[in-house]
Amino acid sequence: MASDRSKEDELAGTEQPFVAHLVELRDRLIKAAFAVGIAVAILALYPGPAALYDILAAPLVVALPKGATMIATSVISPFMVPLKIMMVAAFLMALPFVLWQVWAFVAPGLYTHEKKLVLPLVFSSTFLFFIGVAFCYFFVFGQVFKFIQSFAPKSITAAPDIEAYLDFVLSMFLAFGLAFEVPIVVIVLARMGIVSIEKLKAFRSYFIVVAFVAAAIVTPPDVVSQLALAIPMCLLYELGIWAAQLFIRHTQAPPESATKTSQSP
Repeated sequence: MASDRSKEDELAGTEQPFVAHLVELRDRLIKAAFAVGIAVAILALYPGPAALYDILAAPLVVALPKGATMIATSVISPFMVPLKIMMVAAFLMALPFVLWQVWAFVAPGLYTHEKKLVLPLVFSSTFLFFIGVAFCYFFVFGQVFKFIQSFAPKSITAAPDIEAYLDFVLSMFLAFGLAFEVPIVVIVLARMGIVSIEKLKAFRSYFIVVAFVAAAIVTPPDVVSQLALAIPMCLLYELGIWAAQLFIRHTQAPPESATKTSQSP
């Protein structure tokens, strides 16, 4: 009987922190969802779903011949496509707050030197993803659409479908956003000791080939978009090697904590 009671006490002692973590996780998720909901409400009021789609479609509309317009092949496409764009824009708008909630949930379980590593990576990865999306929208789209339309025969009337255009835009945003995360991947691999800085430098020539192959796979079959993705990836790889050296230097565990852990039974 005494052993049964002791087991119940042990279970009760370990259950409470776990439940507390679940409650905190629920609260963080609610706050994140609430932030996305606020962003949706703001974008619904201004500029509105239709205006958001016009902004997103502007690079293609400018490149189309005069009189050409985009079409909707489905009955509900004029309603669903702008709504999807508004939801994606709202999530991106609230992404910094969402990541902050993730950080606030994870941070208490990290050491000081680990916080010095994770927090900059969270914000820098978010920043680089936004930079990749902006680079794709403001530079790549305009050049790619002009290049494609220059090869279109005059006998063909361009009338892109809005759902196909949305899928294309989202896939390109995701490709460029993830491609701009190359420095973060390099930093994490070097900081965790999986790959040394010397090996990263030696892999430089191979990464150039990998970058161009990946660009040929994820982008349309045109030279402009492939170069626009491959060249930044190569430059960001070099940036990642340089930044990894700084992170390794400034995020090492202090000697005192190492000695304490080694002396602990």
